[in-house]
Amino acid sequence: MSDLDEAIAQLRACRLIPETQVRELCYKARELLIEEGNVVSVDAPVTICGDIHGQFHDLMELFRVGGDVPDTNYLFMGDFVDRGFYSLESFLLLLCLKVRYPDRMTLIRGNHESRQITTVYGFYDECIRKYGSANVWRYCCEVFDYLALGALVLGASSELEPSVSNMESTQAMMPIDDGELETEVLNSKGEVTVSTYRRRQRSSSNTSTDSRNISPPRDISAAPGNSSQAPLRSGAPGTGASGSGSGSYGNTSRTGAVLCVHGGLSPAIESVDKIRLIDRKQEVPHEGPMCDLLWSDPDEIEGWGLSPRGAGFLFGGDIVKGFNHTNDLSLVARAHQLVMEGYKEMFDGGIVTVWSAPNYCYRCGNVAAIMELGEDTSNGGMVARNNGEYGRSNGILMGSSSVESSVVSPGRRYRVFEAAAQDTRGMPAKKPVADYFL
Repeated sequence: MSDLDEAIAQLRACRLIPETQVRELCYKARELLIEEGNVVSVDAPVTICGDIHGQFHDLMELFRVGGDVPDTNYLFMGDFVDRGFYSLESFLLLLCLKVRYPDRMTLIRGNHESRQITTVYGFYDECIRKYGSANVWRYCCEVFDYLALGALVLGASSELEPSVSNMESTQAMMPIDDGELETEVLNSKGEVTVSTYRRRQRSSSNTSTDSRNISPPRDISAAPGNSSQAPLRSGAPGTGASGSGSGSYGNTSRTGAVLCVHGGLSPAIESVDKIRLIDRKQEVPHEGPMCDLLWSDPDEIEGWGLSPRGAGFLFGGDIVKGFNHTNDLSLVARAHQLVMEGYKEMFDGGIVTVWSAPNYCYRCGNVAAIMELGEDTSNGGMVARNNGEYGRSNGILMGSSSVESSVVSPGRRYRVFEAAAQDTRGMPAKKPVADYFL
């Protein structure tokens, strides 16, 4: 674009850019996105966000709470459009930021980034209403086809540094040598509302991890179908490729990689490598592994179940634990489902749903959240890798006494925020239909 910064400033003011600029922006974005694989590698620290659904002023509130681009490294897990009044402004702004700061903005595809869905749930009509033709809708749909299907976060830390507002209470609640901060929940003012801890592992004959509150450390080798001694595998976390690497474990880290997808898992995908083999540059199919990644949901069941959405599957905790074990993952992060509290952890912290559209459809009354993963600095901030089998993680971490220990989830900081104040948004006369929640 001739002046990308000017376009960003105009979109931040919730003013559309000319159609010719949209065409040029989408062309530049496709050039950039085609170079990315189906699964984008993202180094921590990173802030992970869920559905936006065209709620532009709430997106501005998200940036206020989480930090602006490029100061903060963002990963958005899809569903940028439909339902809200400002899908165009929201998606075009994120696209401009992606083109302007490609290493600080990661966008993956949601089930609403689809021609069929956008013609039903508002984005197509919004393009016609605001630009007078379907040209901009077509430009955006071509970009949708190039969006990645997932992201793999490497180098996340297993524990958090306490927030400034939490340091005194942390020291009062637990001695620093006894426990490590695992999760924090902050409100929009930066005040800590909830903190959870895990006991610090010690080098002794008993290296099992004691847990308190939510999200206990998990032995991912204990998933159904896995023996107590996991087999050695080659390749970095999230890949079955040859060439060994300890990935985000490093020499002292206990945290595996974090897989981010919009919806969930698929019975046709047992490894992250299978995601990399999908031909993603197409309209979202009605069935198959690509459809499942964008449509599936976790549920309190065993194995796989039929989804009431009519696309994708339901999957249980045993599926998540087995998938995490096979791929050396410590967490699956996804969006796709409305969560009244903004986030929801399931299956002993093996999967988390992040929802970033507060007061969804301007009537649901929910809060929103973003999830921050910190950087593991135990290896000087480097993501350690090596060739060959030596030092390869087999899904079970070894303590100094060579006793098997549990893989722990990364330290997570949730920032919960409410919808932007009513006086900051101008409501169009046309209201979207909100009787069906995708």
